[in-house]
Amino acid sequence: MTPLRQRMIHDLTIRGLAENTQKSYLQAVTGLARHYQRSPDQLSAQDVQSYLVWLHQERGLSWKTCNTTRHGLRFFYRITLGWPEPHFYLPGAKEPSKLPEVLSHEELVRLFTVTTNRKQRALLMTTYAAGLRASEVTHLKITDIDGQRMCIRVEQGKGAKDRYLPLSPRLLVQLREYWRRCRTPLWLFPGHPSDRPMSRHGASHIYHTAKAKAGITKSGGIHTLRHCFATDLLEAGTELPVLQRLMGHSSIRSTMRYLHIAQGKTTATTSPLELLEFPTPIRP
Repeated sequence: MTPLRQRMIHDLTIRGLAENTQKSYLQAVTGLARHYQRSPDQLSAQDVQSYLVWLHQERGLSWKTCNTTRHGLRFFYRITLGWPEPHFYLPGAKEPSKLPEVLSHEELVRLFTVTTNRKQRALLMTTYAAGLRASEVTHLKITDIDGQRMCIRVEQGKGAKDRYLPLSPRLLVQLREYWRRCRTPLWLFPGHPSDRPMSRHGASHIYHTAKAKAGITKSGGIHTLRHCFATDLLEAGTELPVLQRLMGHSSIRSTMRYLHIAQGKTTATTSPLELLEFPTPIRP
């Protein structure tokens, strides 16, 4: 490991950036250095801007991905190297505003019922029922499920924030049966080895496998279930500030995007999982 990389890791760590953010920022600098076959501290701002254009035009990466790379490079040059803004300026690209696709209630029911593996079904239902990010659902511990207070504790979610979420009675039945069968000691959804949590890639694979089996052709990965959670609660009458808290959004502007997706309102509920109509009682 080069001294320059060690300095950047130190800068990332003391600022408390999330593990995934640290990885993406380090990858941004590594990719730049490989592209020019030179140490990144020997490059100019124009070199970096040309690299970002190359990523978009030649490699075909989206502006969202390029902007993530930009943030990583900006951190390296501004924080690790200490270059001032006038000396190093990287303009950001305006990303097109796109609304996510969400699944209908019928599609959600198909997604859950075609998944016969108890662990996989419990993971998918938990993600939807609580509106969790993939990194949050995979890091749930057994002790985060509080059946007495009927809540789920999300420890150190995005932005290093804890929050509590309502626990769906229907989900609690599924989780209890799953745990009785599997008896996981620490992590609710362990990975390999079992003393480690499941990876985000593993959770994503479970979702895509179930989606294909259910014959769902809509785009999007496991994060779609989080979009469905927000949209369904809005349509069920949940107020925007309440939804913001449930989603763990720092800004209500992030929550307001779902107003463009929600179609109507019925009655308020604690979890959208309670709104689904299964053809027969789903077996735990």
